[in-house]
Amino acid sequence: MESSTDPPSDDRASSELTPEERERLDGRAEQARQDDAVEESADIQLSRAFHRSLISGEERLHRSLPNMSATGVVGGMDVGIGVLALLVVKEATGSQMLASLAFASGFIILTLARSELFTENFMMPVTVVLTERRDGLALLRLWATTLVSNWLGGALLVGLVMTSIQGLDATAIEVGRHYPEMGIGWVSFAGGILGGVVITLMTWIQRANRDMLAQLAIAVVTAFLLAAPPLNHSVVGSLEMMGALFTGHAPFGWIDALGAVAWAVLGNIVGGVGLVTVLRLVQVGPDTIRSEQHHADRAHEIRQG
Repeated sequence: MESSTDPPSDDRASSELTPEERERLDGRAEQARQDDAVEESADIQLSRAFHRSLISGEERLHRSLPNMSATGVVGGMDVGIGVLALLVVKEATGSQMLASLAFASGFIILTLARSELFTENFMMPVTVVLTERRDGLALLRLWATTLVSNWLGGALLVGLVMTSIQGLDATAIEVGRHYPEMGIGWVSFAGGILGGVVITLMTWIQRANRDMLAQLAIAVVTAFLLAAPPLNHSVVGSLEMMGALFTGHAPFGWIDALGAVAWAVLGNIVGGVGLVTVLRLVQVGPDTIRSEQHHADRAHEIRQG
């Protein structure tokens, strides 16, 4: 015999429910609908961010050589501004943390000016090549042109800094000698992987968020993370080494710097492409990727943009 004191079951007919129980069940149903809407909204946002990445990647892969070169040169100069701020603040305060925050000024300029670094092309152009299953010749052209252009623009700016501002030699040598002294090994390679991860995450987050404050915030965070430890980044590290070399008293030579940069490039690619871009494609999912393959409207959107 059932006791009248048994707690009411949620699956009873609605006519048997008390007002309190009916309110509780209605609340659960509403919460479930809200959860479904949030999940759907997140999926839609992810799909849109992926679509925008493909559009931007297509545009970058099809740029003319002069356009690629100019974009890379100004990107290197933007980072050079950050190196200038880093050296000045470190010389004045002796604080690596404050100098790293000052370095973020270069990435703020980079974001506002829509310039590009070599490592920022690990996400969007690579996504196009993998999604469309194309050969990588256009990607290699973009990478090589942007990297060399970053170095040229950065070298110009850092050269001007070391020539025109007195009293930075000792600080420039202290900052630049870090990378050759790490040598070619696991420590420097791991730093290169982290450098690639950090900057590629910045690229994805900036592509997923159109709000300028959000883009600037992640630029500041990224710059600080690159400069504070410091991580091994193929453009940032090369400009810091150039600053030391331009003093004429660096305890390492250009060959040492080139070896350190080549090792950083390899680590950046492994971190940016292998640990971020590929995993983001897995996150997007095969259905979204298939829907974007050979997208008929993408070329039109590029022309309209």
